[in-house]
Parts: sequence; structure tokens; C-alpha cells
Amino acid sequence: MADMVNIALVAVDGDLDVSMVPRVRARIDRLIERGCRRIFMNMEDVTHVDSAGMGLILTELRRMRREGGLISLVNVSAQVYAALRRMRMLDYMPVSRPGDRRPVAELDPSVLPRWRTTFRVEAGALSEARERVVDLISSLPFSADEVFDMNLAAGEALGNAVDHTCGGGVLVTVAAYPDRVVIDVADCGRGFSLTEGEELPEADPGAERGRGIRLMRLLADSVTIEHKSTGEGTVVRLVKLLDSVPLASPPETSVPA
Repeated sequence: MADMVNIALVAVDGDLDVSMVPRVRARIDRLIERGCRRIFMNMEDVTHVDSAGMGLILTELRRMRREGGLISLVNVSAQVYAALRRMRMLDYMPVSRPGDRRPVAELDPSVLPRWRTTFRVEAGALSEARERVVDLISSLPFSADEVFDMNLAAGEALGNAVDHTCGGGVLVTVAAYPDRVVIDVADCGRGFSLTEGEELPEADPGAERGRGIRLMRLLADSVTIEHKSTGEGTVVRLVKLLDSVPLASPPETSVPA
């Protein structure tokens, strides 16, 4: 379907009460019907959620779970967070407040990865590549929701890389460190750079590159884009932090390309 969106950010423009619920429900239902499987509800402008709003969140969350997807709330105010906690909503879905995002420190160059795997991706094998990323990061102490999000983030990076790659294909490297997993997606395209926290240049809001970067930043703890150190092309680096616990070995894989 031409207008299918895999990931979406829905802004709730005011309190999520009985008057707002029909509009928000219509937007979410429309996205789900079009195939969207990851929705972020931006609650930045919400100071109150009534019983109708709570019912909407639960109903849409259950529907999305049945479809194999996920809804989460971001930029939740202290008052709304307290109400969600009283309703035990925090047990069922990811909820974050402003400032909850953990800072991602630079990797210490003296720290070696516990394991690293590199593989090549051809244009017609995106599904297989996403499955391989999931297999690798599922060996780490991430929740199912975190694996789901990193799979989507990697999928965004892979799709963009395939659009801009040369005949040599795309290389993906997944590396597990004591405090994080790092996913590098390298292509041979024109090259582009964007540091963590750097604002995107003004462009058409519907532009695929800008949209993909914004979505990856919602899904991963850090997103950087750099020119390759050798040759032409770009490396998109996705970082997801984890608790410092013993890491399992990765699933059986072929020799790195």
C-alpha cells in the first residue's frame, strides 16, 4: 500500500478527555488500518487524562498488541505520569517523561566489544537482514519491546541505505559492549553527516530522510550519521543502552563479510 506508515508520532493537542478522545482515536485507528505497527503518542500538551482518555489508551494498546505492534507515551507531564502509575498503566506500556532519555557517553576506545558480527545486505533481502538483527540483539538483556524498537530503527536505516547504495550492497555490523549494543549500517551513497542532538536541516516535512532520522531518534538512545572513513558513503550508527549484566553469546552466524 503506497501510503502505509510503519512508525508514527501522534501529537495529542490538549487534554486527553472525552472531547479529545474521538479525534485521537480516529487518527490512531486510521494508522493501524494502514499497517502502522509502532505509534508514539506525544503527550507534551496534555495536563489531564480522564477515564475516557485512559480507556482510549488501553483499548488502542490492546488492539496494537494483537496486531503485533506497540504504542507508547512520550513527554508525559508529572501529573499525568502519577495518574498513569495509579492506574497501573506503566506495567503495560512504555511511558517516558521529559528528561527521561539517558545520556549516551562516547565509547571508550580501550573497551573491546564482547562480540561483533558483520554481514552484507542486498537490496532484495531487507526482511532477512532485519530478522538477523533481531536474532543478534535478542541474545542481549533487552525487553521484547526494546528489541521491537531496535528492529524498527534498524529497518529505517537499512531501507534508507538500500535507496542510496552502490552495487557493493550494504554492510551491517552489530557489536555488543558491556553497556550497549551498537548497530552500524554502512552504504556507498553520496554521504551525509549528523551528530547526536544536532537539529535536522529545514526541509520538506514529508522528506523521507528527515522523517526516518526523527523516527530512529524516537526508537534508539542515540543516532549518529557520518561519512565513511574510507571511500564514499554513509554510516548510520544506532545505540541502545542496556543494564550492566553478563552478556550472552550471539546466535550462530556466518563468518563476517
